[in-house]
Amino acid sequence: MLPKMRPLRVRRRTRTGSLPVLKLASQTVSSSPRHGYSTPRVDSGAAWSMGLGSPHQRLGQPTFPRKSSFRVRPALLMTGLITSIALSWGCSGIASGNSSTQPPPPQAYNLSGTISPAAGGNAATVTLSGAASAMTTANSSGSYTFTGLANGTYAITPSHTGYTFSPTSQTATVSAANVTGINFTDIQQSATYTISGTISPAAGGNGATVILSGAAGATTVANVSGSYSFSGLANGTYTVTPSNTGYAYSPASNNVTINAANVAGVNFTATVQQAHSVALSWIASTSTVSGYNVYRSTVSGTQYAKVNSSLVGGLAYTDGTVLGGTLYYYVTTAVDASGNESGNSNEVSANIP
Repeated sequence: MLPKMRPLRVRRRTRTGSLPVLKLASQTVSSSPRHGYSTPRVDSGAAWSMGLGSPHQRLGQPTFPRKSSFRVRPALLMTGLITSIALSWGCSGIASGNSSTQPPPPQAYNLSGTISPAAGGNAATVTLSGAASAMTTANSSGSYTFTGLANGTYAITPSHTGYTFSPTSQTATVSAANVTGINFTDIQQSATYTISGTISPAAGGNGATVILSGAAGATTVANVSGSYSFSGLANGTYTVTPSNTGYAYSPASNNVTINAANVAGVNFTATVQQAHSVALSWIASTSTVSGYNVYRSTVSGTQYAKVNSSLVGGLAYTDGTVLGGTLYYYVTTAVDASGNESGNSNEVSANIP
């Protein structure tokens, strides 16, 4: 017969933040109405018992425990202890966890504009300074863009050789959005340009007179190589015409337009003309005269110009300054000793092939 024993309770001191410690107890229950066996139970602190008696005993009937000593198995005690510690640690682990919110990554923005007219904007250099520094080149339309910019204040400055800009620089502030419309107007600087070319072969170019007309007028003489040039010219349209006695030129003249750049290669080809002359003769005046003058024109009946340098004493004169492909008209006059000059003679013409 097993001796009676007092119920045994195992208690653990609770820690802050842990779960309540489970209590382990035992009770003796006899196999007969007056004998009890020891059964473990989990107790939350309130006293309760369940008695097991003989096979004929009903549940709920009281038992009659006896005073006796009883040892609780060490394994059972250890189980309760480990369970309590595990629960305590698990709770502590959850309570000690923490979390943090990461800030969003910084955003980047664009800054853009246009430089017009496109002639000065195309290939213009645009410099960015201020909150960041960068440099870019405007496209053929004069448009430019800076990308990847943070919030801040920036200065934008364009530059292009031969141009000034209005305004010379602009300030823009990026504040959580792209910035557009930072525009500039380019102004072409005052400049002069050159027209040049060559007359060949050099025999027909050397010493040739070259006349410039149109937006400006000027005259120059080709050098021994037949080269010529006109400098200090503004934008505009010009006509270049060479001339040299005994030569014809192809083309007879060239039209040239200057548009913010020098114009070279305005060339001509000289062709030697066959030597021509016109032999004139007339009938002597019935008055006493000292000599005669000879006049020539390319317009019939008017615009006559004297071709002889001194009075012609005879009744004939040869004009050796005519050009091929030209129709000339001639008249003569008589001059007396006092210098009085008669009216024009009848007009004759000469067509030079």
